Amino acid sequence: MPKPTLYSHPDCLKHLPGLGHPENPARLRAVLEALDEEICRPAQGLVLPTEEDVLGTLEWIHSREYLDRVRMACENAPSMVDGQDCSVGPGSWEALRAASGLALRAALDMASGRFQRGFVALRPPSHHALREKASGYCFFNSTALAAEVLCRASAQPVLVVDFDAHHGQGTQKHFWKRGDVGFLSVHEFPAFPGSGAGDEEGEGDGLGATLNIPLGPGADDETVCTALEHGLEMMIGRIRPVAIVLSAGFSGHQEDPLSSWKLTEEGFRRMTRAIVRVSEFSAEGRILSLLEGGYEPKSLQASVRAHVEELGAEAAPASAPGVN
Repeated sequence: MPKPTLYSHPDCLKHLPGLGHPENPARLRAVLEALDEEICRPAQGLVLPTEEDVLGTLEWIHSREYLDRVRMACENAPSMVDGQDCSVGPGSWEALRAASGLALRAALDMASGRFQRGFVALRPPSHHALREKASGYCFFNSTALAAEVLCRASAQPVLVVDFDAHHGQGTQKHFWKRGDVGFLSVHEFPAFPGSGAGDEEGEGDGLGATLNIPLGPGADDETVCTALEHGLEMMIGRIRPVAIVLSAGFSGHQEDPLSSWKLTEEGFRRMTRAIVRVSEFSAEGRILSLLEGGYEPKSLQASVRAHVEELGAEAAPASAPGVN
């Protein structure tokens, strides 16, 4: 198995939401320090799409009015977008454009067969961002954008798997009525943002394409990993995806200040291993992972390294339709 392809860009470090903010450049620096060439390979000749192309494709996810509102807030920085947790600084527009551009570039490269597994080290995170509202440190939903691109490029279903401790309500909302993009989330409940109850299953053509597995405070490796493995077994039978897109959030680590979960880096390794197995069954091994949460640099660093190492590991054969 080739090493996973790494996508990142220095402009993602330019987002400075304010002194003491948990979502700061130290997160991405820690991640990049962990990802040496032993476990991944940088994307060769990486050129981000133009701003026009990025904004054009982002209109699949957000309204033009919202995109313009975020840009104006960045031009008038320091300021806030839809609440105190979504503050922007003078370099935030460049970071937002780079993060979405990385997701778009990586999805297009996967669709054209340039790689089989990839990790996109970006910030700010994305999965809380709604069509016309920033939320939970997230402005533009790069995860939804990557899934949308892969689905449209292949004309086949895609599965989004979100293992961040905080529910990705923005991604869920975007695909809520869609049967061609599945959404599986394992998350802490009740916790921010308050969504993700077990009876949230989609609507219309999307009924059954959303599967939420809410878990209580203090969930550990065994609890979370077992829940994700069962959820994958259910979803792979409903959505035979051409690719799996990961909202790879690491805020569930026991050292992270923003969650009460008790995961370790070995828990993230086990979850990744399960995702790799199901990808081999249905998606020919195609996995595109995008960085979401994780706010304690040392635990984030160890968890991301375990995750990317496992993305590059050979998978044991999966028995249809699950992971056993």
